Amino acid sequence: MSAQLILHPGKERSLFKRHPWLFDTAVARLDGPARPGDTVTIHSADGRPLAKAAYSPLSKIRARVWSFDIAETIDHAFFKRRVAEAVARRAALPELAGQGEHGGLRLIHAESDGLPGIIADQYGDTVVVQLTSAGAEKWRAAIVDALAKATGCARIYERSDSEVRGLEGLEPTTGWLLGEAPEREIVIEEHGVKLAVDIVVGHKTGFYLDQRENRRLLAGLSAGKRVLNCFCYTGGFSLQALAGGAASVLSIDSSQPALQQAAANLALNPQLAAERAHDVEWRCANVFDELRRLKAAGETFDLIVLDPPKFAPSASHAERASRAYKDINLHGFKLLSPGGLLMTYSCSGGVGLDLFQKIAAAAACDAGRTARIVKRLQGSADHPVDLAFPEGEYLKGLLLQVA
Repeated sequence: MSAQLILHPGKERSLFKRHPWLFDTAVARLDGPARPGDTVTIHSADGRPLAKAAYSPLSKIRARVWSFDIAETIDHAFFKRRVAEAVARRAALPELAGQGEHGGLRLIHAESDGLPGIIADQYGDTVVVQLTSAGAEKWRAAIVDALAKATGCARIYERSDSEVRGLEGLEPTTGWLLGEAPEREIVIEEHGVKLAVDIVVGHKTGFYLDQRENRRLLAGLSAGKRVLNCFCYTGGFSLQALAGGAASVLSIDSSQPALQQAAANLALNPQLAAERAHDVEWRCANVFDELRRLKAAGETFDLIVLDPPKFAPSASHAERASRAYKDINLHGFKLLSPGGLLMTYSCSGGVGLDLFQKIAAAAACDAGRTARIVKRLQGSADHPVDLAFPEGEYLKGLLLQVA
């Protein structure tokens, strides 16, 4: 019989709404022994069983719910079933069908797939898994087995090096869990453009799959435009802009290795490289500083992409992050030509869409520009958001047009 996590009176409300997180302040006591990652049963103060969850004694998120069905057993079969269901949901969407085999696909999106602390991305015949919680860590073998069976992939690599693991008392862990490193680099194809993915040292699991459909949107907007791509990483947006017929693309990032990979990605597309290599510049610079230099030099652009790294991992960092977001958007607005478009994003969980929109509005006002929302942007369809877990919608964006 599993240990019982007893709540303070009234603290069961979030569970009634099927939110999968239980914070330490909600817990009155633990009845019975439980180690990190063990399955515990959550009970209300009056003794009602509410959910089965993974116990994490070192985290402020004291328990992450596996199931709201008290009768459900959390075992190997549970993970086999949940993983298979997540894979099947994606296969049922026409826009995602076959995406994992040739492009990149988010197979498991943690809480939004009923598997808290578990991320899994597929790049061809390789799956990259990231385990960020004590519960996920405990069930590593079952998760790997379930992924292998559900996908048929011969290789599974672990990229559990996220800082979040430290909050759970877990050390970074990376390495091959199934199979061996491929002899050649992993190359995916996205909207007709080939890109290499470094699953060992690249950001996240190697690439930003959540921006797939936004890159497609950019390609359709780029014809004849002077494009500025800030925080360009390995060139995903830049190459789509080139393929979409942009007149020129200036790509800025502070990482020289990322820019070198971006240039190498262009070379993976021989026809595009032959026709357009002279129209793209990969510039290593601090984006905040470079935006100011571009304005001082009298430069203007017709389409600007601002896709910065996470400025606010939690709500406690929101004020500082807001200043950073306002700064880059302010100077982005100043560089836009009349009628120009700004694609601006935040991947910070601590900054919601309402706040982000207010930041953009303040930046436009201070820049003396009138801006209108053309489209609200979000993650790709393989990054679903459980309605009971709005925190899962970390990526938000705005397509803005200035007068």
